Amino acid sequence: MLKEKDVGQIKEQGLTINQVIKQLEFFTIGIPPLHIVTSATVGNGIKQLSLSEKEEYEQLYESLKDQREIVKFVPASGAATRMFRFLYDFLDQYQPSEEHFRDFIKKHNNKQVEIFFNGMKDFAFVNQVRAKIRELYPEYKKSLKGERFYMFVKALLEEEGLNFGNLPKGLIPFHKYQKYSTTAFEEQLYESAFYAAVGDDVYLHFTFSEQHLKFFREEFENIKNRVSRKTRKNFHISYSFQKKETNTIAVNNQNRPFRNEEDRLVFRPSGHGALLPNLNEVDADVVFIKNIDNVAAEEYVEEIAFYKKVLAGKLLWLQGKIFGYLNDLQEEVTIEQMKEMHSFIWNELNIKDIPSGRADLIEVLHRPIRVCGVVKNTGAPGGGPFWVKDGDGATSLQIVEASQIDVTDTHQKSILKEATHFNPVDLVCGLRDFQGNKFNLTDFSDPTTGFISNKFENGKPLKALELPGLWNGAMAKWNTVFIEVPLITFNPVKTVNDLLKKEHRPNA
Repeated sequence: MLKEKDVGQIKEQGLTINQVIKQLEFFTIGIPPLHIVTSATVGNGIKQLSLSEKEEYEQLYESLKDQREIVKFVPASGAATRMFRFLYDFLDQYQPSEEHFRDFIKKHNNKQVEIFFNGMKDFAFVNQVRAKIRELYPEYKKSLKGERFYMFVKALLEEEGLNFGNLPKGLIPFHKYQKYSTTAFEEQLYESAFYAAVGDDVYLHFTFSEQHLKFFREEFENIKNRVSRKTRKNFHISYSFQKKETNTIAVNNQNRPFRNEEDRLVFRPSGHGALLPNLNEVDADVVFIKNIDNVAAEEYVEEIAFYKKVLAGKLLWLQGKIFGYLNDLQEEVTIEQMKEMHSFIWNELNIKDIPSGRADLIEVLHRPIRVCGVVKNTGAPGGGPFWVKDGDGATSLQIVEASQIDVTDTHQKSILKEATHFNPVDLVCGLRDFQGNKFNLTDFSDPTTGFISNKFENGKPLKALELPGLWNGAMAKWNTVFIEVPLITFNPVKTVNDLLKKEHRPNA
């Protein structure tokens, strides 16, 4: 399956022959689906806090945070192409010289395109597009409505225009204020000042593709004075790239290595699970994780920040208990102490396979910990909290993607459909142990929990191998706590039309 000439290319990727062979084996034998026992629900894996509990955890975090090193970690690698997918289809399908726009909409029943143009004036980027139109299309004002719409989308997306489809999502203008517009990148900075600051300083780490580095640096230079003036904080930004050696080999439908026109192997980025090495290099006590596109206009930030502090307070409370127990366990403990630890593990960490001996107790407690906000299920695609049974028969709480579940099994499919909550990627993580040492996060990943997806390369179908997701299999052996948070904390922008929702329209 591999040729002698492939050896050099594999080494260029930072991989070994054995690693590539192991990847090829996954395609042949398949990756076993996860066995979900039941969905996590309130009272069965998900905690629903009272107002007084929320306030206590917020106050605990506020009282301790200046003694901690805190970083906000934002995966920001994705290009905005999918955000504009229906507009690319519009450019492919619509012939403005041959049919009226209203006939096109009626024929294709394309609600998304109709919504986009009805809300056109409300997008934060509208003035940039209009300026580009004046530059590219002097005939714009004299054209018919359908022709104007077509020019608008070309100016927005195409390379000679603003080329937004090839920019990272974090650099697309999201919110339109009275005197300026903001990108998701700027909103992440602004929001972080409300909960991730230590004194006057805020530290953030962004991951993205290397070719976008200069664009992010330019944007930071453009906005840092404004966001610092508004928040009275100093922002310290670090960046990292998805490592080349995390790419995985692609195969054709016969599970043989996929080759391009030059007969070279094709390696592809392996999903957000490839960011585990990046997270592993972050050295901090508390790390907030949030996707780049999950932001809201400024008027909602204070409420969102309150729930971030609640989650972080819960984390610090849990760490206080765990670190105390681990210090006690360095020597012999009494039966009463053991009972207290067992009760804590059962009730707070949701571990139902209670360890009996001292060494087993230490092993269970000596792990990274994450407190995950979950929202009520709205039907959005993505992962959710489930009880999962592993190959040894042990059950644990996990964030599971639909692609990890065997939906041909009617029972597994019914459990998936019954899920009450959704994972908005709202995590607060403890990456140091009770002695202050940083955990090696790769020790707590489950490499067998990746998945295979179907993609295209230059119009040809291929199969791609995705590594265990960063908040899925990559954190499979962490201690996990789920807390219900309100929907206001979850405002992702999956398509450009999501920017028309009130949470993305200041003072709407």
